Amino acid sequence: MLTFAKESEATKKLYGIDQPATRDFGMQMLAARRLVERGVRFIQVQHGAGGAGAWDAHGGLKNNHSTNCKAVDQPIAGLLKDLKRTGLLKDTIVVFASEFGRTPGTQGADGRDHHIFGFSVWMAGGGLKGGVVHGKTDEIGFHAVEDRHYVTDVHATILHQLGLDSRKLEIPGRKRLDIDHGTPIQAIIA
Repeated sequence: MLTFAKESEATKKLYGIDQPATRDFGMQMLAARRLVERGVRFIQVQHGAGGAGAWDAHGGLKNNHSTNCKAVDQPIAGLLKDLKRTGLLKDTIVVFASEFGRTPGTQGADGRDHHIFGFSVWMAGGGLKGGVVHGKTDEIGFHAVEDRHYVTDVHATILHQLGLDSRKLEIPGRKRLDIDHGTPIQAIIA
């Protein structure tokens, strides 16, 4: 059974394990750090539960996202600080993404619908440039208008940083279309 009893109070505070709003996700981030320390190569942590996940706010968007942000912000910052402090961030890629964005307009009274034309992903560590903003949407956030990328470019960037070639990761007898491979986003690679 996973226990955090031997962790210092400073570490528990860093990840937000000492606060009800951040405790659950903080424990997941601390567990992720422990897995990285032990050499686990791929770790996926999902925030929220259910088929649509906790972020799928077709209604009650402000309350939903405020609650979710409060739950994840400190634990994620704690993970990044901890990985940097231990020197593990240089060899670890942290990706925070969703499957799509949200429309800039409302859905119903206080929600937003799915949106594929402009959304944000952030990545840190693993040979990526820090503090870089790459890409831009129009003034209302409807369309990506500068340094546009498809999700396969994000995949290609991660694979590139891991030293993998997507063209060699095919299932025999199942040829992928060239567009499925994407292109690494060189502007964010250190």
